[in-house]
Amino acid sequence: MGNREDLIAGARRCLEEKGWARTTVRDISAAAGVSMAAIGYHFGSREALLNMALVEGMREWSDEVNAALRAMDDPDASPAQRYETMWTQMIKSLNEHRTLWAASVEAMVQAEHSPELREQLVAGQREAREGLGMEQGHQVGSVQLALLFGVMSQWLNDPERAPSGADVVEGLRKIVRQFDG
Repeated sequence: MGNREDLIAGARRCLEEKGWARTTVRDISAAAGVSMAAIGYHFGSREALLNMALVEGMREWSDEVNAALRAMDDPDASPAQRYETMWTQMIKSLNEHRTLWAASVEAMVQAEHSPELREQLVAGQREAREGLGMEQGHQVGSVQLALLFGVMSQWLNDPERAPSGADVVEGLRKIVRQFDG
């Protein structure tokens, strides 16, 4: 790897270990094994490098989301079983990448002060809506994304009481029944 790739890998490690706000240029430099000046040369700023590291991490995680969405293709399972399997896989992946998700929440707060970061997060959310829409459109993707962020926040803060895949399905059933009555 070159300095640029080493810096991205080092920044990602720092994001996962220290979080957005507590990661310093010195931390990234040490994790990457390159000089602090290399950050400015390759990225212009600590923030731009952290943005890149987070975006790359989320792109890798999106591969796992796509695998979870493929669970919806099982022709032998009922629609509810497929949806539960999808959410079970999503939750498993959320837990495996807990530190990355915590860093992404921190980044959302930082985006209030960084137009570049906001632009990258918005692009990621648009892409997520499309993928989570399961070919049913923007509304389904938006609701799925809202569910994802809600489930993620519960797993980050209160994993003992956070919903399972089965809980998500049953909760949605109960909500839908309110509109049918």
